[in-house]
Amino acid sequence: MTPRRRTLVFDVGGVIVRWRPTMVIRTHLPQVAHDEASARTAAEHVFQSFVPDADWAAFDRGEIEPGPLAERIARRTGYPREALAALIAAIPAHLEPMSESLALLQRVRAAGHRLALLSNMPVPYAAHLEAAHDCFGWFEHRTWSGRLGVMKPDRAIFDHVQRAVGFEPGDALFIDDHGGNVEAARGCGWHAVQFENAAQCSAALERAGWL
Repeated sequence: MTPRRRTLVFDVGGVIVRWRPTMVIRTHLPQVAHDEASARTAAEHVFQSFVPDADWAAFDRGEIEPGPLAERIARRTGYPREALAALIAAIPAHLEPMSESLALLQRVRAAGHRLALLSNMPVPYAAHLEAAHDCFGWFEHRTWSGRLGVMKPDRAIFDHVQRAVGFEPGDALFIDDHGGNVEAARGCGWHAVQFENAAQCSAALERAGWL
């Protein structure tokens, strides 16, 4: 039986495109990231787990430009401003689509579901992804936190997607690699799957009758 046409809403970083912050940190901050453990510590200092009052969260909401962001992180951490600026500039090229995730998106398209996107992503990174990768044209609607000024897990961003795409909560399924965002979607009445990898996610969608 073919599932009825519903809406799948995808996160981007770590779901559609690779996101390995320790790899970027080790490349651009080798003076503090000597191994995987120290790289994880440095990544925590730079990105602050993207909590709402973090420097990087302000970047994700479009409240700060890359230059001032590098200066702010340098003051807080003591890391070299020039190295931080290079790190910030290098991230768009790092965000390469993952082939297994593209195959999953194609399966969802073939099933006839609507595709939407919901990502915490600063404006320059979102612009790069849309210009560089055709797969972002597959989405009926794209919500980037940097353009909207609101980020997950704030309910307002989920409500925005629901209004913009036009669906009932029970007809939407959200896919994200962060448990807090998955729970936020469920709190809005959406179905949700926490992404580990494309094979796991595909199997979860099959079990739930979406594929």
